[in-house]
Amino acid sequence: MVASKYAKRDLMQSEFTQRANAIPAHGLGLSVDVYSPDLVHLVHSLRDEGLQPGYLEVFKATTSAMQWVRRQLPDMKLPYHGEGLWVTQPDFPHSCSGTQGVAEACAQILALRSAWLNHECATKQMVGYSFGTYLPPLYTELSARMTAENLAFLQEQVDGQARRHETDPALVLLEMPPLTYFGCGSLSIPAFFRTVTDRVACGLVLDIGHLWTVYRYTGAWGRQTLEAFAAEFLDAFPMERVIEIHVAGLAEFTAQGVAQHMGDAEALPYWIDAHGAPIPGVLFDLLAQVLAHPRLTALKGVALEVDTKPVAAIVTEFRRFRDRFESMVTSVEQAGTPPSYRRTATDQRTGMRQPLTMDEQAGLRNQYQSYVRFVTTSQALPPSEPPSLFGGSLDNLDRYRGIYLPHEVLHWGGELQDMFPRTCSVLAAAHLPLEQFVPFWFSRPRPEQEDYDFFLLKIDRFVEFVMQACPSAAVTVREEAEELRVAYRAANEPTESAEVRA
Repeated sequence: MVASKYAKRDLMQSEFTQRANAIPAHGLGLSVDVYSPDLVHLVHSLRDEGLQPGYLEVFKATTSAMQWVRRQLPDMKLPYHGEGLWVTQPDFPHSCSGTQGVAEACAQILALRSAWLNHECATKQMVGYSFGTYLPPLYTELSARMTAENLAFLQEQVDGQARRHETDPALVLLEMPPLTYFGCGSLSIPAFFRTVTDRVACGLVLDIGHLWTVYRYTGAWGRQTLEAFAAEFLDAFPMERVIEIHVAGLAEFTAQGVAQHMGDAEALPYWIDAHGAPIPGVLFDLLAQVLAHPRLTALKGVALEVDTKPVAAIVTEFRRFRDRFESMVTSVEQAGTPPSYRRTATDQRTGMRQPLTMDEQAGLRNQYQSYVRFVTTSQALPPSEPPSLFGGSLDNLDRYRGIYLPHEVLHWGGELQDMFPRTCSVLAAAHLPLEQFVPFWFSRPRPEQEDYDFFLLKIDRFVEFVMQACPSAAVTVREEAEELRVAYRAANEPTESAEVRA
């Protein structure tokens, strides 16, 4: 068993090295959205200032939008940032995410001619429940094994598409997610990712801001300096698998009527991942520490994540980023293993897989059901059920439950009162507060029926809520919902100009 374990680990590392060596250095780049800000306007603004990113990592849109982007930027390296591929979940290969979502991702990779597919090691849908922003996985060995199994499936689908079209397959990358106030599990985060990489030949993305949130919300900030924490974390993390590094803004989340600070006045700020916010200087210092790590041997690119950020701010930050880090990143990339020709991956790894048993998958599914209850309700669970928090405090979890999560349902991805003005007027006249929509949202699991889109989910779920809570508004809510769907479909197709609208 031990020999088999080490043989598999060595095989996965060998396959990873082969795939990674075929990826050219990408240098300094930006991780962007097609629509926000307008991508072509952003590129022109950078060029006007003498700034040329080495690559643009493009976030999921429609396949036709990706084809449009490739036509506008024929010579730019365009790796792909996926969305909606819930690789942490037990039912992934047979779900809409694993079928329709994977097919769409493969088509968009083909359109962009991407060297890699990056996806967060997190989910917005689990066991029939949907969220507007990412929840990290359960950091357990069973969860890590499931994630590795699903990543292998995803890489096989990407490889199959590449063979059919006679192109080089994109390498699947798994990004370490942020902690939005809390994390749960029995494995440390580095141990979780080590368990994954021992079982699958994926690459990794290390996000510097996400690393800061781990420092903040595991309580490590109260025990050691950020530099000491990072040194310990990086030494345990599989740095030799890191293909890309991200740096993005951090900011405190505030909801209307809620005080900005809660709890210990001596604590660090309650920063969470916020791509539209300025990048704190502490993250650039942390990036310098990461780039100096001796096991960072497969790096291909470092990107600022700038979706939703004003163009002028992006230009300023990218210039500062380039001036400080261009030579350092180039040195790290050049010090890695020199590129080699891509060879056809063998099927040797297939025989070494140890998939989860049906009982293990059922057990993990039950754990995720407990996880959903744990993070969405303050009701006590049986002692055997609650997931264990990663340090931090229950106050941080309560901040998520009581402030962040209700705001996500009511306001994230579209204000309900702006989306359904006539319906909301009827509800107000009937003395039905919109806040009742939050417990309704999590009242029961609902089967996943199509590729994840939170805006469309919100429309469907609100129609369901109104028809149940206020039948007199049924006609009105259905009319407004259909108007929203039609407008949304039209807005998400590109135009043949620089004006690409969300």
